[in-house]
Amino acid sequence: MTTTTQVRQAGFKDLIGDRTVRVLALCSLINSCAFFGMMPFLALYLADITSLPPAAIGAFTGSVALVGAVGALAGGAITDRAGAGSLLRAGLALYTLLAAALATVTAPVLVLPLIVCLGGALMLVGPSLKKLMSLAAGEGGELVFRIRFMTVSAGAALGPLAGAAAYSVSHRALFAVSAALFACCVLLVHARRDSLRALDVRVPPVRQGRWTWTHSLRDGRFRLVLVSAVLITLVFAQLESMIPLYLKAESGDRAPTLFAVVFAVHAVLGFAYQWPAAWLARRTTLPAQAGVGCTGFAAAFLCWGTSDGRLGVLLAGVLAWTVGEALLMPMADLVTHRLAPDAEKGAFFGALELRYLGFFAGPILGGALLDGGTWLYFGAMAALSFAAWPVLRSRSLGLGPGLGLEGR
Repeated sequence: MTTTTQVRQAGFKDLIGDRTVRVLALCSLINSCAFFGMMPFLALYLADITSLPPAAIGAFTGSVALVGAVGALAGGAITDRAGAGSLLRAGLALYTLLAAALATVTAPVLVLPLIVCLGGALMLVGPSLKKLMSLAAGEGGELVFRIRFMTVSAGAALGPLAGAAAYSVSHRALFAVSAALFACCVLLVHARRDSLRALDVRVPPVRQGRWTWTHSLRDGRFRLVLVSAVLITLVFAQLESMIPLYLKAESGDRAPTLFAVVFAVHAVLGFAYQWPAAWLARRTTLPAQAGVGCTGFAAAFLCWGTSDGRLGVLLAGVLAWTVGEALLMPMADLVTHRLAPDAEKGAFFGALELRYLGFFAGPILGGALLDGGTWLYFGAMAALSFAAWPVLRSRSLGLGPGLGLEGR
């Protein structure tokens, strides 16, 4: 027999009123600015200092996300055992050292492994920061992950601007700026180490074992969340991979300008839409939210496919796309916050990073479809936008309004 536990849902003001949440949100913002301040320029930098073909450059820059996603399985489990605060400081310190090293060396034989090692820092920072934010927010504090999504969105918008200014000076300036920002995060987290240590819950000895890190993947409900998240990221990956290629084919020399406008509007809306998304989440079930989000993605593909490079139609697609993004992209974190036991949140959030494998599969699938023709691509992607909906409607999840969990 299942029971439904009514839990008071914390609002944005409640969460921001908590000093620890504010510190972690600020850390997330600075970390995102530092990360996105250098990541978009790695390919340009490698093209400048090496003779590698584009595919090889893409493999090295993509290795950061690949190592971070796969390695987070282990990183999350280590977080539960060693302490999230300690692992967060270690990951941020590693980021700082790697960025500083990239600012001082230019030999490709050194630069290439340093870039791959950025994934090692990513696998430590991601699960530990999410676990601490989840513990700081407490039960009913799912909105903390909308706050996190807002900080990541802001960092993804501000970071490249700072990176572009620094890269125009020199590559050393690019990596030095990121190193300085990562160092600020280390100091911020170190200053709050006592309060973070008080939050942290470690895996009880009875649960520790050789295969503890796979426990999250043996949870049936979590597997559904992970599958839906991979499908969502596979679709979301099209925005930065295939849509620019389509605009280039349709608009020629106007493509960079059009895409810059599209991305600027997208960044602003991605931040602003979190408030209406939170309002909707309080009043509807998760399947209903997922349905609206999937419809937003599908409508965006249809708008873009019929735009012929017209800015008004492109922006209509951005409006629809950002509705889908605001609802769907934080959803897996929101649900995992409720599903995962406190002592194992690191392992669950670490396993959830596997969703970013969709960023590898998405461009491959999108490229194959786009080669078959514009209508094939946009029609197939509009249909694929709904792939996650049946998974999120599964009765096995037992999700109700406001992301309530039945039988928890």
